Amino acid sequence: MGKEIKRIAVFTSGGDAPGMNAALRAVVRTSAFHDLHVHGISRGYEGMIDGEFKRMEIRDVGNIIHRGGTVLKTARSPRFLTPEGRKAAHESLTAFDIDGCIAIGGNGTFTGAEIFSKECNIPFIGIPGTIDNDLYGTDYTIGFDTAINTAVEAVDKIRDTADSHNRLFFVEVMGRNSGFIALSTGIGSGAESVLIPEVDASLDALIDKLKKGARRKKLFSIVIVAEGNKEGGATTIAQKVQEAFDYYDTKVAIIGHLQRGGSPSCFDRVLASRLGFAAVEGLIAGKRNVMAGIVNNKVTFTPFQDAITKEKPVEDDLVRMAEILAI
Repeated sequence: MGKEIKRIAVFTSGGDAPGMNAALRAVVRTSAFHDLHVHGISRGYEGMIDGEFKRMEIRDVGNIIHRGGTVLKTARSPRFLTPEGRKAAHESLTAFDIDGCIAIGGNGTFTGAEIFSKECNIPFIGIPGTIDNDLYGTDYTIGFDTAINTAVEAVDKIRDTADSHNRLFFVEVMGRNSGFIALSTGIGSGAESVLIPEVDASLDALIDKLKKGARRKKLFSIVIVAEGNKEGGATTIAQKVQEAFDYYDTKVAIIGHLQRGGSPSCFDRVLASRLGFAAVEGLIAGKRNVMAGIVNNKVTFTPFQDAITKEKPVEDDLVRMAEILAI
């Protein structure tokens, strides 16, 4: 049995994701229900090193569930990668009598948490906050639903101008090295093709599909490209296609960081609330070095090592369906 949890710290780290504030709200309010003291750490691991701790009460998380970004702020922390940086972070946690930590973030955040927890013997529980949806051990990560809704809305607008000008648009979406955002965006927007890192796609096959569309007098086409696609980003792909097939007026749109911002969707708010609640109760129950997630609509806890190293595959059925519906 581990040390009784009386004081916890919560922080957001890495890239921001819509719904992080909803998760923070759930952590603070669940902690208050269990009569725990909770401190928010500003700027992730950087703030932990610098001792930027603030006691948080229920009123501090009022009226934030609908806000994008993170009120605790976030930052990358090269210093935390060093033993000296982690030693300073541990001294800060000790100074505030912290018994356990809740980390809201993605792959890099949990990698740091696993190393740090083992070095300093402080239990950590992770909440998956990343738009990429690439963490093993949860069907959805916080921010993914909002990001794909933002991307689909953008593609809908691009479709209007593509239709008006007989254009071929290559639209690049985020996702780092995973194709979850691209695949869902492609299906949801009715794109003609989706290029993702998990599937080896032939440019010749794409060009052949576009040529078939041209022969049918198809007025425009939209291709969704994941930023981590093996053949290159949207700009590179567009150049290669244009050299071989210039029937369309070819354009490129990179949605970029728009996908990180905005008010979180209802789905992301509910997901974040469930995971924030589960993380606090998990710490109380003695869990450590695990990520809280949702699998088949049930809360699960996955070891950090598995969450960050095991591959989370895209569904083959969705890939096949996207191809068939794009005929």
